[in-house]
Amino acid sequence: MLLADDHALLLDAFQRLLEPAYTVVGAVTDGRELVAAALRLKPDVIVADISMPRLNGLDACEALMQELPDTRLVFLTVNEDPDVAAEALRRGAAGYLLKKAAAAELFTALARVLEGKYYVAPQISSEPVAVFVARALRSRARHPLTRRQREVLQLLAEGRAMKEAADVLGLSPRTIAFHKYTMMEQLGFRTSAELVQHAVKLGLVNPRESPELG
Repeated sequence: MLLADDHALLLDAFQRLLEPAYTVVGAVTDGRELVAAALRLKPDVIVADISMPRLNGLDACEALMQELPDTRLVFLTVNEDPDVAAEALRRGAAGYLLKKAAAAELFTALARVLEGKYYVAPQISSEPVAVFVARALRSRARHPLTRRQREVLQLLAEGRAMKEAADVLGLSPRTIAFHKYTMMEQLGFRTSAELVQHAVKLGLVNPRESPELG
């Protein structure tokens, strides 16, 4: 099992909770570390947060499921938005539960996904899990942005300067600026603040993590 969460105390607590039942092969604190560690370790299960610095869990999940189709990914998050949960399933996640869940629910979710099933927290939808999953997988993504645009959007929403975002992605600042203004035109936004609010709505960052909204 591989764990990913940007809060070190929570990460340590999750590891101590899970280790009696599972072998925890690694624990990382951002999305890019998650991708690198998962490709190296090839875990059976990943338990990850959605909102993580440098690369959010949704995009990390999408990248990993293409490379590690047999790995099961469970999101453990504070985000109760059913649309975000549906997006997580479309990206390849097998489970979605909330951090306020009891430990027993986490173990139930892990057992289900290891059996090849899905698990969705009851707070997300009152529908049977199979119905929610089927609808999520049939529906279209809720935004038109490309993966690269989402990566740029997240870094800018975290308050990173264009040069810093460029360094993280291995691009030029001019390319970052191009993506930023293309997104604003594409989405009909006039200000950077609107772009940041859109990142929060998509679950790429939490309001507290954005200098403009925190």
